[in-house]
Amino acid sequence: MELEPIPDHIKKGLRLLFIGFNPSVRSAETGHHYANRNNRFWNILHQAGITERKYEPSEDQELLDRGIGLTNIVARPTKAAADITKEEYIEGAQLLRDKLAYFRPQVACFVGKGVYQQYSKVKQTGWGIQQASVTKDVIEFVAPSSSGLVRMPMKEIVSIYADIPNILRELEETK
Repeated sequence: MELEPIPDHIKKGLRLLFIGFNPSVRSAETGHHYANRNNRFWNILHQAGITERKYEPSEDQELLDRGIGLTNIVARPTKAAADITKEEYIEGAQLLRDKLAYFRPQVACFVGKGVYQQYSKVKQTGWGIQQASVTKDVIEFVAPSSSGLVRMPMKEIVSIYADIPNILRELEETK
């Protein structure tokens, strides 16, 4: 059985766009982003001060009202990111570059170094704001994957994501 991709939650004027690898099987089954119970995405957003409360995956569409969007580099749901093919990454990276150029979120947060590396073709990258953005006028920010498979301490993951509200505040102040 082929699982259906889930829709992007994206529009022009976003303050922040989260970009994941691809939907999980659970996300495809429910139609909501980051729906796997082992994914810590919603906890991270709340603990990092990006959202005022912990949202549930079923509320993912509501983030658009807060200027936050959700998309993936590859639309096809899989059990693991390792199941994504090289061809899917190549096609997905181009589609993502087109999306970012069209929608122009203030900050594009790549949820995992691997997502950013596939998008940018940069081999080595650190956490946080990237020095040279691939997409003009979009701040590109790399954060750890929220997957429960990531072995980085939660406190450390949250501290990286916690830079995002500061970046957004600085952008507001310079308007």
